[in-house]
Amino acid sequence: MENISEVTEFILVGITDAPELQIPLFIIFTLIYLIALFGNLGMIMLILLDSRLHTPMYFFLCNLSLVDCVYASAVTPKVIEGFLTGNKIISYNACAAQMFFFVAFIAIESLILASMAYDRHAAVCKPLHYTTIMTSTTCILIVTCCYMCGIFQSSIHVALAFCLSFCNSNVINHFFCDIPPLLDISCSDTYRNEITVLILGTFDGILTLFVILNTYLLIFIAILRMRSAEAQRKAFSTCASHLITVFIFFGSTLFMYLQPSSNHSMDTDKIASVFYTMVIPMLNPVVYSLRNKEVKNAFKKVVGKLMTSLQLVN
Repeated sequence: MENISEVTEFILVGITDAPELQIPLFIIFTLIYLIALFGNLGMIMLILLDSRLHTPMYFFLCNLSLVDCVYASAVTPKVIEGFLTGNKIISYNACAAQMFFFVAFIAIESLILASMAYDRHAAVCKPLHYTTIMTSTTCILIVTCCYMCGIFQSSIHVALAFCLSFCNSNVINHFFCDIPPLLDISCSDTYRNEITVLILGTFDGILTLFVILNTYLLIFIAILRMRSAEAQRKAFSTCASHLITVFIFFGSTLFMYLQPSSNHSMDTDKIASVFYTMVIPMLNPVVYSLRNKEVKNAFKKVVGKLMTSLQLVN
């Protein structure tokens, strides 16, 4: 469909216009972004450098960290720039690119979370067959499918969204180019877009969440059958951490997308969006990895080698 819009740029309203909050929020969101960026990049480096972490579980964690870096970087730097300079203008093409990367990698994250649950199910429920189930080829195929599915869905959303006409306004009542606020300012019929969001959102959200919950139900049953109390405690601790992040991620995304546009409150949506665009990428390294003894040992090993190298240089 030919794009009849004459809009060449959009204006992002942002999180707040209160002048006294601009600098404090700039500092807070900058710290959150730096923690998320260095935490996830550090996790990737640890996994790549330590051969003991070359297992299916850490392969998925490595990809989860990569996904967190990408979709946090697609949104947060522009928000930080708005707080610091007051520039909340984003070009038409940059808006489309931001939406593409964000939607693609948020979908990829939900699929990787489901893949991680499947990996834990194989490890806990079928430990004797784990190495034959979760082979390197299988893991690569699973992750490749996650990326392809996310990119395909995002391409559909972006193509439909930017075929709309924006003749009424170019002011987006949000802090980034997301689908619902963009549809709100269109003067075209957005029914097709809303149905697409509902269908694909149901697939990414409800279906993957169902897979995760069903998988963890089987895991909990297997854990309860374990004879070792220590093994049960460790398994429950790992599952609880994973499920907390799953509920935060899916709770905020489902709240945001799986409701009619007429019921959207943008102020409420902004709060939910902060969680899955900025907070979750920061929490994931902690929830999934930093509490893990293998990761801690790998970190100590890398730091030890670095200190030894520095001493030799000096």
